[in-house]
Amino acid sequence: MSSATGTGMVSLGIYLYLAPTLPDAEQLRQIDLQTPLRVYSEDGRLMSEFGEKRRTPIRFDQVPPEFIDALLASEDDGFFEHGGVDFKGLTRAVIELIRTGRKKSGGSTITMQVAKNYYLSSEKTFTRKFTEILLALKIEKALTKQEILELYINKIYLGKRAYGIEAAAQVYYGKSIHELELPQLAMIAGLPQAPSAANPINNPERAKSRRNYVLARMRTLNKISQDQFTQAASAPITARYHGLISEVSAPYAAEMVRLDMLKRFGSDIYTAGYKVTTTINAARQQAANEALQRGLLKYDRDHGWRVNEDNREISQPVALTLTRPLSEQPPQLLEWFDKADSAFDIDWPQTLDQWRTLLNQKAVNGLLSPAIASRVYPDGAWVLTQQGEYWLPFAQINWAKPYVNVDVVGTEPGSATEVLQPGQTIWLEQTQQGFRLAQRPEAEGSLVSLRPEDGAIQALVGGFSAASNEFNRAIQADRQPGSAFKPFVYSAALANGFTPASIINDAPVVFEDASLENTWRPQNHSGKFYGPTRLREALYKSQNLVSIRILKQTGPRRAVNYITPFGFPKEKLNKDLSLALGASAVTPMELATGYAALANGGFAVKPYLITTIEDNQGNILYQADPEVACRECLNQESTESEISELEKQLQASLTLNLNTSETPTSDTLKPARAAAEVMDAQTHFLMVSMLQDVVRRGTGKRALALKRNDLAGKTGTTNDQKDAWFSGFSRDLVTTVWVGFDQPRTLGKWAYGSNTALPIWVDYMKVALDGVPQRPFQQPEGIVSVRIDAETGLLATPGQDNAIFEYFREQNIPEQPVKTAPSFDTGEASSDEEFTPEQLF
Repeated sequence: MSSATGTGMVSLGIYLYLAPTLPDAEQLRQIDLQTPLRVYSEDGRLMSEFGEKRRTPIRFDQVPPEFIDALLASEDDGFFEHGGVDFKGLTRAVIELIRTGRKKSGGSTITMQVAKNYYLSSEKTFTRKFTEILLALKIEKALTKQEILELYINKIYLGKRAYGIEAAAQVYYGKSIHELELPQLAMIAGLPQAPSAANPINNPERAKSRRNYVLARMRTLNKISQDQFTQAASAPITARYHGLISEVSAPYAAEMVRLDMLKRFGSDIYTAGYKVTTTINAARQQAANEALQRGLLKYDRDHGWRVNEDNREISQPVALTLTRPLSEQPPQLLEWFDKADSAFDIDWPQTLDQWRTLLNQKAVNGLLSPAIASRVYPDGAWVLTQQGEYWLPFAQINWAKPYVNVDVVGTEPGSATEVLQPGQTIWLEQTQQGFRLAQRPEAEGSLVSLRPEDGAIQALVGGFSAASNEFNRAIQADRQPGSAFKPFVYSAALANGFTPASIINDAPVVFEDASLENTWRPQNHSGKFYGPTRLREALYKSQNLVSIRILKQTGPRRAVNYITPFGFPKEKLNKDLSLALGASAVTPMELATGYAALANGGFAVKPYLITTIEDNQGNILYQADPEVACRECLNQESTESEISELEKQLQASLTLNLNTSETPTSDTLKPARAAAEVMDAQTHFLMVSMLQDVVRRGTGKRALALKRNDLAGKTGTTNDQKDAWFSGFSRDLVTTVWVGFDQPRTLGKWAYGSNTALPIWVDYMKVALDGVPQRPFQQPEGIVSVRIDAETGLLATPGQDNAIFEYFREQNIPEQPVKTAPSFDTGEASSDEEFTPEQLF
């Protein structure tokens, strides 16, 4: 038997042995590539993605022809001619391996690489290689050349966690593959050989050499002209690492989605290609980010310049002599010399390189960008950023009075040199006037904004920057809301017989406890007592002692039972008189949820973030079906045939329309699920009218800057100014803002909800309500407006000078001179002036 015959018999035997084990190549048509979880805003903008592999699969017809030419020139120039295996190339590779003991040229075609990447391991054995060959031949019979290339370009690893050419284009150039120029396309086409060791970030020179090899191969194959080759081969390396490009910055909300998905589907979420659409409104989210960050930065500036690890580090310049005369120096450097008092000895290019390396190691922190003060003068400083060098005038530095303590700052600096030193690491805030010196705030905050009719989360910010602290204060920080909780105490009182004109004595309350050395007497923030006060006036002036008295007469336990359905966990609510002062710690989300009922007419809605979940084939796995505030729905059966026209309009606005070009029809509509009513229409109107006065004439007057007549809300400040709040709303949007330190301590004696949290709320709502028509709250049946005596709360006499209009239920119109508030048998102590510890705490 000849050797050739023997070899053929062996090959046949191997084929017969391996053929039955080969997978079906047709399965490649339905292959699921490992793609990350992607999270989108309600209008389809990318918020975030989660997964170790960055991959964005694309179709063959989306790939630039120049890239296909570059790839085939580099990897398999006979791809469209061979049948899956290049036998000449394999033979040449085997001969070289035998002769030199090393593999010098590749014998694998792109089809063979597809077989290996999708079906086989990377072990280097004869059996695996033979299986690869057989499988490649099978793939060529089952798929077109274009389908094979599409599989290849979406599967290959190209370094820096990028899988597939589209992900690589985003990682290295921050662009889509079809936006790249020839040198960049050739760079990516050359990566499959050594994606980690020879990518343009890890090894620019080696990557450039590989790129130019690809270009040379393209020129040899006449895919490009000589001029194209010369120009592309001389192009500089422009690649740098680009992280995920989010169209909407909502890291706290995105993390909430990730945790929810992890509970639903487990760890498969990182590779299965799920798409989650959320309720986040992109414009409102961006406004929330900026409003909270600028508000915290302003608070920080007002309290002085702190020297800490953020701005203490000095990167000393490296000294050596300039290699060119001054006449040949860049104009910017000449300007520095002109400003300098004396010559300096610096290797400026080397120093800049060192500083740029240091800056590239620092991440942007919200609105803050890292920088280094490169040269400091009395009237300002040159600062180096990741984007370049800028002049920072003293006008953007002179706010930096030294921090003494939370209530005291030092004198204003007289020059920039009193604040900065050359080489000092700093932060810069981008403003409309250019860069401003800044520092990372120590105080934190949160903003939650909901759509009142169904609880959809429109914007959520859990802190100044998730990059520095992932703690989500919006849903994880339990803080005392202070007076921002009073509307719920007042609502319970109104539901139990009080009126906005009820007279309550704003007088001292004594707390007696033998275990304490001193008697505790709660008081108003002003330290004053105002005597008999109408309920409406007490709310907009935020008088604490009135709140204690109305809760005492309503009954703490009765009030807790009334307030809990608004969305507050019952176990968090103090069942004693401290409830009146907002001493029960809640999260910003819980407070915003409670206020949503005040905004939507008195219905308890549940906040939700996820609208739909789709698999990687576009199949809907989950679609939200929220309960909605719908008074007309309460007494109707939830059947489609009985939905009123009003309900249809509401449902159409809330039902996700996956194809926005289609108009919802009666066939696609389903009955709205009505949320539970927790507040009757009359109580709701009375409470909202009182909260509107907080804005018109009380502690919330800063909201008048929005020039709207449909706003209501309440400030909140806790003891020793440890927490500052504002919760406010229109009929279309409810928003809660909290500011404080993570480890509770005073914000300073001048910090209140009205000047710390409310300005953030105003800045946000200015954008969030832009273009939203005003919708005044409608007066319901059974509510009347009558003239009363402003001092007594009783009906006014004809022609009385101090008469004012007040709203009442028809059955509660004052008709007789009863000056005290209604009393209830609550089981509490009867004393108006002295309370036992059990009653207060």
